[in-house]
Amino acid sequence: MAGMNQTQVMEFVLLGFPHSRPFFFALFLTIYLATLLGNSAILSLVSLDRHLHSPMYFFLSHLSCLDLCYSSVTVPKILANTLRPQATISYVGCLVQMFLLMWCAGAECALLAVMAYDRYAAVCQPLHYAQALSHSTCAAAAAACWLWGLLDSAVHTLLASRLSFCGAAQLQHIFCDVPPLLGATCSNTRPNELALHVSSIFVGLSPFLFVVISYLCILATILGMPLATSRRKAFSTCSAHLLVVTLYFMTANLNYNRPSSGYSPAADVLVSVLYCIVTPMLNPLIYSLRNQEVWGALRKVVRVAGTPGSAGNDA
Repeated sequence: MAGMNQTQVMEFVLLGFPHSRPFFFALFLTIYLATLLGNSAILSLVSLDRHLHSPMYFFLSHLSCLDLCYSSVTVPKILANTLRPQATISYVGCLVQMFLLMWCAGAECALLAVMAYDRYAAVCQPLHYAQALSHSTCAAAAAACWLWGLLDSAVHTLLASRLSFCGAAQLQHIFCDVPPLLGATCSNTRPNELALHVSSIFVGLSPFLFVVISYLCILATILGMPLATSRRKAFSTCSAHLLVVTLYFMTANLNYNRPSSGYSPAADVLVSVLYCIVTPMLNPLIYSLRNQEVWGALRKVVRVAGTPGSAGNDA
């Protein structure tokens, strides 16, 4: 029975680690610390500065939370495995890691679409913006994004739990995800592949098309603005989100919609690292690089923190 075969798999050996373990450890530790610092800074600034209590930054704080989860699901285990002679992960730990990773992936796709609607409403329907994106509406939209990712992840994890692994349980990867598991199983993977294709349409492609349509409307509105300063401001507030969307969906597509022949193991690991580990580090940089509101909030927090007795004065 499939269940009996599955109980024999106690752990997976991860074969995607390079030989230069010290360099690999230093690189991933640096990326992880940068991810923690950048996204924690965004969360703190949005929480502390009342000028950032707007729908755009509310959704940005959820994006930062997702990015923190993304990295924390994979990188600590990767760092631990670089210090071991043989990189392994338990069977249960593999399924849990995959479940959390897919949860974050589905939620982020939906969240990026919601953030695109936020920019559309702000630029194209400014008079109705406050009504369309009230506090209760934003909270419901954010909760729906998390739930959407949860349901998508549950389907993939349930299907993965039914896979059997014959012989040595080895994954050509550095963490657990759906494609590496499908490459290692001796079961029929057609249901899993079908679920991936359906998910790529409803969880990946549909939000992406929604983003594209939203930004076409935004672009038409911006080009119709009479003042160059207004156009520059609108472009500035939308360009960061558009860059994040492009980077995320491009790497996600490479990761989950690979050709039937697949990539080489090294390329497979590289694509997954870009998608799950590097992108969460870059997102806070992209959003804050040219954002004067974020820099202003940061300067204010630093100034208040450096003022003696600031806590009492602020109260």
